[in-house]
Amino acid sequence: MVMGRRADVETASGPIAALAVAGMVQELAMGMATVPFRRPWRGNHRLIDNIGASTTRQFMRSFMGYSTSLPTEEFRSIELMIDDLCKVVMPPVARGLGVTMERVEIAGVPGLWYHPDRGTEPSAKGTVLYLHGGGYVGTCPRMYAAFNAYIARASGCSVFTPDYRLAPEFPFPAGLLDVAAVLEQLLDDGLDPDRFILAGDSGGGGLATSLLNDVRTAHLPDPVGLVLFSPEVELSFADASITENAGKDILPWNIPVAPYLHGVDPLDPRVDPLHDDVSQYPPTFVAFGDDEMFRDPIRHFVARLREADVPVNVIEEEGMFHVYPFLMPWSDASRRVFVDVGKFIVDCLPED
Repeated sequence: MVMGRRADVETASGPIAALAVAGMVQELAMGMATVPFRRPWRGNHRLIDNIGASTTRQFMRSFMGYSTSLPTEEFRSIELMIDDLCKVVMPPVARGLGVTMERVEIAGVPGLWYHPDRGTEPSAKGTVLYLHGGGYVGTCPRMYAAFNAYIARASGCSVFTPDYRLAPEFPFPAGLLDVAAVLEQLLDDGLDPDRFILAGDSGGGGLATSLLNDVRTAHLPDPVGLVLFSPEVELSFADASITENAGKDILPWNIPVAPYLHGVDPLDPRVDPLHDDVSQYPPTFVAFGDDEMFRDPIRHFVARLREADVPVNVIEEEGMFHVYPFLMPWSDASRRVFVDVGKFIVDCLPED
């Protein structure tokens, strides 16, 4: 259930929503018109990937800059439109990758299963609890269909993506409470802790580290592996890359986290793993780009894991931006990530 379909979330009226969409189209058109002047052929990858990266970067910068400037109810209306489009487009994409989508509720939280091999039963190989990104304020599981299908196919595991509550309507810890309830219910329903992988990207990656903190507090079993794509860590934004890479990344220069934190100290270990005890983390896979604003915080996070002797696999892709495997799954760089993620997950699981 995308946020705009929740009974307690407001959306814009039809005329206002239509004007918001028209404004978005205009903003996107103006942004895309600048691409040829940015020398999109330059870069460290093959020509098609360089052009794709430049085009994707500008498209997302225009979209995110515009959408985050809107009143919340207009933002939710645009999100509804995108979700409706994904409802039509994404299931055939998932089927083409040999993955079946199934909408369910777990612990009262709606979400989507992605089952490999076109089946409708959870894979015996393992389960990935995937927390979608969106900066704690946007997106939904259906928008992640292609990305989650790639992970399911690469790992042979079933992937469940909960539609947890988002800010500003539901600030911290609402989303954390949702995903913790989902995990407890999965365990009650028979999830084997030895075949459980936790994963997430962007805000979902930050939420995954919050869940690890919560799991230890609640004495629940740890996952056997953690997979993170461009996780939003160190929300104080004190690192040099926040400004140095502002012109290279897809994120707006004024990253909106205040609606999520809602007065919580950004250094609180419940939202910042750099101020948490990471010594008990499971083996961890981290992929990010060296052109993203969170580059330095992620590097600090990886260094903390290594100092604590946590096994960690790291891909820092040159010339790439925030969550590039999600935005450019067809690129060579992303395909390498999917291969490595699949191998990492399989290596974390016990032998059959």
